[in-house]
Amino acid sequence: MSTPLTLPDPYVPGNGSDAYTAEHYDLDLECKLGGNHLSGRARLTGTAVRDLQAIELDLAGLRVAKASVDGRRAAFKQRGERLSVTPSATIRAGARFQVEVRYGGSPGPRTGPWGEVGWEELDDGVLIAGQPNGAATWFPCNDHPSQKATFRISVSTDADYRAVCNGELVAHGRRSSRENWTYEVREPMAPYLATVQIGRYRRVALDARGPGDSPSGGARGRARHASEAALPAQQLLVPAPLLERAQEAFAPQTGMLETFTDAFGPYPFDAYSAVVTADELEIPLEAHGLSIFGCNHLEAGWEQQRLIAHELSHQWFGNSLTIRRWEDIWMHEGFACYAEWLWSEASGLESAAQRAEAAYAGLAAKPQDLVVGAPGPDEMFDDRVYKRGALALHALRVRLGDTAFFSMLRSWTTAHRHGHVDYEAFTRHVSGDEHGVDAARLLRPWLLEAALPPFPAGA
Repeated sequence: MSTPLTLPDPYVPGNGSDAYTAEHYDLDLECKLGGNHLSGRARLTGTAVRDLQAIELDLAGLRVAKASVDGRRAAFKQRGERLSVTPSATIRAGARFQVEVRYGGSPGPRTGPWGEVGWEELDDGVLIAGQPNGAATWFPCNDHPSQKATFRISVSTDADYRAVCNGELVAHGRRSSRENWTYEVREPMAPYLATVQIGRYRRVALDARGPGDSPSGGARGRARHASEAALPAQQLLVPAPLLERAQEAFAPQTGMLETFTDAFGPYPFDAYSAVVTADELEIPLEAHGLSIFGCNHLEAGWEQQRLIAHELSHQWFGNSLTIRRWEDIWMHEGFACYAEWLWSEASGLESAAQRAEAAYAGLAAKPQDLVVGAPGPDEMFDDRVYKRGALALHALRVRLGDTAFFSMLRSWTTAHRHGHVDYEAFTRHVSGDEHGVDAARLLRPWLLEAALPPFPAGA
């Protein structure tokens, strides 16, 4: 499992470049919904890691009209889903540069082992689901999670439609039949977490707590480390006909935020948004500072709460702490799955141990032929990666005890806030003197071996 980071990544072999680091994207997008047409100007600021005779970018399904580097017109070639821009002179290692690309076309998803990802035309709007390599379907980029950057995203679209992007809305204006929405993302963000959602969305705040919404604390019974005042602003973006159902479905979210802030440390961004589309979606999906749900995810019950909790927890595990390489995907999904069990416990439903036992029984009935710490590209989103990753964390909790376990999680998110993580860094962190456990030895049977180890009883 332990391999040096090199790009392209074998999990997404056509993506990314380690010849330079991306630092900032400045995107101006013109989206015409009627014909699903996108025209864009993208500026990428980066620093060369080694001498660059060409700047390699990912761009899928859209055609480039012209390109420049540091203000000078540059030659370019498109081959498949790669764009190569050649500056007038070699960019020396350590030098900063800015490449600008003007492009357009009718965007659509790209297809891989995980189905279709990227730009999707809805019945009445647009949805972008970028994981793992869908960013290239709407802007030229260094499309790999190791390449986090800040963003400015400006979207012009049809009047009476709202464009929802990551970050803070810093400008909004209307002219004739067009509306323009501009957002800024000031924390480093992986390209796959960048998003644009366009629809007839109504924005409502979701900050108030209703009577009886406070979580009980469940079996943990730990002292609180956060107060409601420390929580971020929350908002729902939802079509008006779905507003009442959405408000009811997301009513527990404030309690989830309190539970996760207590367990994981401060929420890593300034705000959190939940977008609910008028379309049905197979699964919800996370983005930096927001999550996207279908109208079919508003039904009452544990399944709906589980999904809301899962996507919310990705703001810590995936969006703030982002894996360096896709083989470590359990570090996003296993943590998010365990967050579901923590919310179950905190809200007075089944304890995390009971959820773990049920998950273990399900895994025991499935083939044990997957190494979840290195699942391979075809199986990286297999449910066993989620469940067994969560069980690995439960085994740590059993071994450490609640006080040390949650202290470890909070120090983990603090140490790597807005950065990158991998399996080796996690085992070193857990094995620190204050924790007194050989994490690599404890986690190996769960993550690096196919056979299912005995259930970690004791919590």
